[in-house]
Amino acid sequence: MSKLPDHFLWGGAVAAHQLEGAWQEGGKGVSVADVMTAGRHGVAREITDGVIEGKYYPNHEAIDFYHHYKEDIKLFADMGFKCFRTSIAWTRIFPNGDDAEPNEEGLQFYDDLFDECLKYGIEPVVTLSFGNRI
Repeated sequence: MSKLPDHFLWGGAVAAHQLEGAWQEGGKGVSVADVMTAGRHGVAREITDGVIEGKYYPNHEAIDFYHHYKEDIKLFADMGFKCFRTSIAWTRIFPNGDDAEPNEEGLQFYDDLFDECLKYGIEPVVTLSFGNRI
């Protein structure tokens, strides 16, 4: 086979808490990932009771996809992506976990993200980060 079939979905996959950053922006609520410290070989990650000064929480900034998704999606298109699998942070849509109405800023972020994918012919494949409300 010299090339992949046209129906093959070449792409990449990420998780909202691993790339978005902007942990306190756009009306987002606190998730388990927001209070999980960094770890390293021999040192386990720790889930803290709130954010503790002096501890490093890697997802607070992550790769700052929240602010740079347009540039990143263009790079995906330049690589020939046909699909992009991402998750939706539940806490960006329902900040308290039991809100009667969704957070409009969170909905708008994902709407804009998916529109940007479609602009480049990239099919969004979406999952839900559901178990992350504290």
